[in-house]
Amino acid sequence: MRLVFVLLAGLPLLTFAADFSDPAPPVVNALQQNLAPKAPAPQKELTFHIAPQPLAKDAVTTDSLGFLGSTHTPISPETHLRADLKDLPKVWETEKGTGYAPPSILGDRLILFHRIQDEEVVDCLHADTGQRSWRFAYPTQYQDRYGYTNGPRCTPVIDAANSLVFTFGAEGKLHALDLKTGQLLWKRDILADFKLEPNFFGVGSTPLLEKDLLIINVGAKNACVVAFDIKTGKARWASPAPKDWGPAYASPIAATIHNQRRLFVFAGGESHPATGGLLCINPDNGVVDFSLSWRGRRDESVNASAPLIIDGDKVWISECYGKGGVLLQLTLDGANKFSAKTLWETDKLGTHFMTALPFKGHLYGCDGHGPANCPLVCLDIATGEEKWRTEPDLSESITTRSGEQKTLRLNTDRCHLLHVDGKTLCLTEWGHLLYLDLSPAGCNVTARTWLFAAGETWSPPVLSRGLLYINQNAPDLLNKKPPRLICYDLRGK
Repeated sequence: MRLVFVLLAGLPLLTFAADFSDPAPPVVNALQQNLAPKAPAPQKELTFHIAPQPLAKDAVTTDSLGFLGSTHTPISPETHLRADLKDLPKVWETEKGTGYAPPSILGDRLILFHRIQDEEVVDCLHADTGQRSWRFAYPTQYQDRYGYTNGPRCTPVIDAANSLVFTFGAEGKLHALDLKTGQLLWKRDILADFKLEPNFFGVGSTPLLEKDLLIINVGAKNACVVAFDIKTGKARWASPAPKDWGPAYASPIAATIHNQRRLFVFAGGESHPATGGLLCINPDNGVVDFSLSWRGRRDESVNASAPLIIDGDKVWISECYGKGGVLLQLTLDGANKFSAKTLWETDKLGTHFMTALPFKGHLYGCDGHGPANCPLVCLDIATGEEKWRTEPDLSESITTRSGEQKTLRLNTDRCHLLHVDGKTLCLTEWGHLLYLDLSPAGCNVTARTWLFAAGETWSPPVLSRGLLYINQNAPDLLNKKPPRLICYDLRGK
């Protein structure tokens, strides 16, 4: 591998791999072109409740092709949604295996990635009915060292142009499948190919589809970020990082800034000492414009929140293990290279795995790694000043199986925010779904419902064509229902 050195004003000496050689190019299978897609059929795990109401005539809808939908931000362009969350209709629900991976959706095809016993499973379901058209599975031996779920973490990624879907499992098994039939195009074992040790919680950084490339924070020596050809699985280029930063749990994002396309990767997983930070990369060749070291000092810390582009030329990164958050101003020089200037740093908002919401000049997110003491916080984007922090009281009165009345003290904890149709949806750690009125003056809960009494509700909500898909990742404490994927009708009249 030949390394090229780039010196940027005010920034450390950086390198990129100019002639990176793929250590283990995969075999590409010939797909059976005349194989007719199977019609969806009900599976025994499925319960269908009621058909969704028709979409409003002028409703704006979207597909959800990867992490945080097609925008890769906690903002959705969908419109004409229900204003009331009480008695939110269920369309269908299906029992699922373990894992935190939210589904991806293209039209009426929904991809669910989960683990059933000793297999990681990819299911293609009908988005409106939950009926399955195909299943692909392969063996796995992953065991979470901290006792969390043994299932996959990464959102499936759909390539609409080529009708492909990509899944990245907890052991680093990467698969490219035909979206219509489930046929295997190619597969890779990323940990084996790049000689990597397992990370804290397995693999958890969802790949990013960028044109004909699949961008992954591999975290290998001299190959921190790797771009794979979507049709062959072969690596096209690799970007190193300072001090051999490892793979994080944050998903890469892409943005066009000053008419230049760039990738932003927040790296940093298991290492001793803990290292990691932000890389700004040219997707055409893997050249690193700049890097910024940003990582908590604890060995057990991770970088898990995706970078966020704000106002078109700023980038926010944040972690919850002591370093906190920083807002950077991006500047393009005459050689079309970006540099970054720190506008402000803060220890007031350290996000764990949620992506903070920028809204009307302010930044909203949950501060801390929880499970308790993880309040919602509002910061002024211009100054970093904290406007407020709060833990909304979401206490619930329940009746135990012995007949005892009991009050559960609940709040938002490690939640996800989604701004849509002029309102902000909040999915809480314990299964509440809220509408929040967020402003610098405060946080008001304007609507609420309790979907289920289950913890580890850490998968982002997925909204597509007015239907809301929620992962229940743990058994319901009240009715013992197992983990499920539930489709709710959020369509307004």
